[in-house]
Amino acid sequence: MLETDRLLLRQWKASDYSEFAKISGDTDVMEFYPKPLNVAESNAMADRIRGLINKRGWGFWAVEIPKQQGFIGFVGLHIPSEQLPFSPCVEIGWRIAKEHWGKGYATEAARAALDYGFSELGLDEIVSFTTVANLRSQRVMQKIGMSDVKENFMHPDIDRSHSQCEHVLYKLTQSDWIKRERISNE
Repeated sequence: MLETDRLLLRQWKASDYSEFAKISGDTDVMEFYPKPLNVAESNAMADRIRGLINKRGWGFWAVEIPKQQGFIGFVGLHIPSEQLPFSPCVEIGWRIAKEHWGKGYATEAARAALDYGFSELGLDEIVSFTTVANLRSQRVMQKIGMSDVKENFMHPDIDRSHSQCEHVLYKLTQSDWIKRERISNE
């Protein structure tokens, strides 16, 4: 588990699945994915995420607002299985319920995940990527100190003719993270 000032990042519970299905079926939340997920697809994804956390001890953690709101989405780290042009890598990602957008939750939780990745896992670099049109996620990437490395790529799991195929790639190195943390603590 990871805690921030306002959030708890934890292993998934069975009770999170129905809320995750609502989030993953929301056309606004899933605007920059090839399609919203149905309940079976959402549950299968939650099972995979939960299993990877059991196996590794980290992953796309469930996010909740303690004493206020249970599951609001996920934020965390993942090793993509796709044959991405920059693999092997560890990515940071998020999916937050629409009613919780604009409150800084994705940014706050992502900073905790980055700290875990660099401090606890000793990663040299963490990447993030999204479709070119997803400016909201790109703003989160920028807020957490990541830089667009200007190496757009066609996502191998999305049909090349699909409008969501082209992705931007952001990166953050451990040394840049340490410098940024040092400056923010002065």
